[in-house]
Amino acid sequence: MFMIKGVSKYLFGDTSQETIIEVPQGQLYLVRPLSPKGYSELIFRDAAASVRRTNQPFQYQLVVQRVYEEGEQELLAEGDDDDAVIESLNNAEKDQKIFLLDEGLHFRIEKREGGENVFAWRDLSGDQGDLFEFVCDKSVQRSTVASFQIVAVEAQYERKHRKSAQAATEAELEEFEFADEDPIPGTGSGFLPPREEEEDDMANVGVKRSAAATPQKSMAVVQKSPMTVAPPAAKHPAGREQLCSEQAELRMFDFESSSFILQEEQVHATVFETGNWEYWLQIAGAKRDWLGHAVVDDLNPVFNFEHLSFIFNHYASDGSVYSWLLRFSDQEALERFQHGIMQALWEHKNQMKWAKATDQDYIIEAFQDLEMADAPDEPEEEEDEEDEPAYQRQIEDYDDDEDQDVVETQMKGEGVNSQLAVGYKHDRSFVVRGGAIGVFKHTPDNHLEFQTNIAEVKGPKGKAFNPKKVMLHMEDSNMVLQNPNNANSLYRLDLETGKVVDEWKVHDDIPVTNFAPENKYAQMTNEQTLIGMSGNALYRIDPRLAGNKLVDSDLKQYATKNQFSAAATTEKGYIAVASDKGDIRMFDRLGINAKTLIPALGDPIIGVDVSADGRWILATTRTYLLLIDALQKEGKNQGKLGFEKSFGKDSKPQPRRLALSPAHTAQMAHETKGSKFNFTIAHFNAGVDASETTIVTSTGPFVITWSMKDLLRGTKDPYRIKRYGAEVMADNFRYGTDKNLLVALPNEVDMVRKKELMRPTRESIVGFVPGEGSPRTPARGAAKGRASYLRREIVDSPY
Repeated sequence: MFMIKGVSKYLFGDTSQETIIEVPQGQLYLVRPLSPKGYSELIFRDAAASVRRTNQPFQYQLVVQRVYEEGEQELLAEGDDDDAVIESLNNAEKDQKIFLLDEGLHFRIEKREGGENVFAWRDLSGDQGDLFEFVCDKSVQRSTVASFQIVAVEAQYERKHRKSAQAATEAELEEFEFADEDPIPGTGSGFLPPREEEEDDMANVGVKRSAAATPQKSMAVVQKSPMTVAPPAAKHPAGREQLCSEQAELRMFDFESSSFILQEEQVHATVFETGNWEYWLQIAGAKRDWLGHAVVDDLNPVFNFEHLSFIFNHYASDGSVYSWLLRFSDQEALERFQHGIMQALWEHKNQMKWAKATDQDYIIEAFQDLEMADAPDEPEEEEDEEDEPAYQRQIEDYDDDEDQDVVETQMKGEGVNSQLAVGYKHDRSFVVRGGAIGVFKHTPDNHLEFQTNIAEVKGPKGKAFNPKKVMLHMEDSNMVLQNPNNANSLYRLDLETGKVVDEWKVHDDIPVTNFAPENKYAQMTNEQTLIGMSGNALYRIDPRLAGNKLVDSDLKQYATKNQFSAAATTEKGYIAVASDKGDIRMFDRLGINAKTLIPALGDPIIGVDVSADGRWILATTRTYLLLIDALQKEGKNQGKLGFEKSFGKDSKPQPRRLALSPAHTAQMAHETKGSKFNFTIAHFNAGVDASETTIVTSTGPFVITWSMKDLLRGTKDPYRIKRYGAEVMADNFRYGTDKNLLVALPNEVDMVRKKELMRPTRESIVGFVPGEGSPRTPARGAAKGRASYLRREIVDSPY
């Protein structure tokens, strides 16, 4: 087999080609030798198989797609208007199957007695023994089949070892031959016909099962994929006070099968204090210690009372991450264990005893799977994307020279992109990189067009600095800058000239730690004032004042160290102020006490946003978001916002803690080599007369959105993700829509359609998603498909 290794060097070496190798003709079957659901099912009667590159290094995908005869696809579309074409493109997803080329597939090739060459690989989302089989057409040359095999082997090698396979020895590559597997079972003669519709809960990896055919005798037994193995347990420290100890069933998340696998039916889970406000979770079985872990935020704890379960993450000593599940015998046992975990977390964060927490129930409930109030009664449906403007549905044809139209300008700024400011008035975005600022125009067809750059930000006295925070101001004609080396001043950058024209000295003794617009859409107007804050003060800044710019009559200064960290305003100018302690204050105006204080869960809040009408508050911590409903639903102030009237003593708004499931968190960390979560500041979509429908944030290379509709319904895992090849530094929505996202990577700026974000699955977490850099179901004989509709333009400049 490896005599043709030189061919793969030629194929892999041409990185300009997305498709490395293709077998143009064959049939795809799903074979179920052990299942009573039917022995064999024909998925695609006429198909092509290929190995493709992705935007992730050392990651490849096996793609099988239906191939239409020339003209067949157009007839099926029944129309050539834009809506029909879009519907055709969306429906095309059912005409392709995409698989991560991983050793877990046990991909192998066999030649049958009749002369057919067959590719086979495991259906990881199916039952034991289920296989996909691609039967090559007899016209396919044996040399093509052999080349396909070596490319698939080397792709698996590169994924496992994260390095090129060109230097791999034959012995190293033989690991991926799977010569010990049983013969590939035949497809049989009585296969089921292709289905009209397919339901794909695993992002095109699995297929909907049909119960129809009579089961036939098994031809082969295929062994299960190797399961994720638990790491050695860490040695636990000496314990002091025990907070809880319960018996439970222990399961661990298996990355290959994407399910929790039973490890032991009865273990003891204990939480105890180790001293200096440190706490430890220890899980031990009858014959071994399973794991020990400090009780900290990175546990990502989730309590599910429907299934009597506690799910959490475990970071091993080598940086790898695992997800575990404890299932308890009854609700009382889970409640006792929950109380112990939450007490340990709270005491660790606040350095004081749990008995002093006045809002224990509030804190505990924030970590449960809660249903939001006002959930709509209508049946669940897919998010409607057909209300996009016509230009967003436009189909464009791109020629080979298109990339030459992208403006490329090198910046003098050092470092990487760090901040993103989205224009409301003039459809521009601004990206901060060190001491430089790049300006990008949003085009009508949802691309980014580089316009200019401000090469070096300098103060009025000519001293350069790297802005710590930026905010657009006065109809997007100015930008307010914060100099990290001057805590008592802000600077005004004139965007027409690209120069800092004013230094606003706020106060001699009161610093500016953060600032916010006077109201949510103030940047669209000539409003000159803005909101400023220090660690324990909130005030108005008026640049028109002589001398210091702080308005004394609008100053509210606290004697205690409140550690204010972030603020946001509503359309009416109500103010939400968050702190490093984790609490949130709600003001209807400056200079007075807050109307409502939302208690802290203990984690520092790094950013806050608020809906235009003041109904929803969105706070960001390092490992989770908080979504808070500020509308009062009972009592004498029913119908009023917490900004306007105080909540009653026993009717505080209950926060919804938004976090990724521990299983998805572990899978992400597994793919990114143990990277810990660190959310960027989350935002609602924004637009005058537009409601907030979506939330966006990111962590590491993943952009994540939450649907408000799904959150209100209580949908399980109501988020979508997209993986990039580099860490996402900042993100936000394009003004006036939630359909387009702006993403700043270390050296690139991207505008991406929200529809490109996928359900979190093994494939989408790795970075393999349908349509990502690959054409959609081409017509046979056609030089080009219509995949240009899906194309995004990534601006790799001026950075």
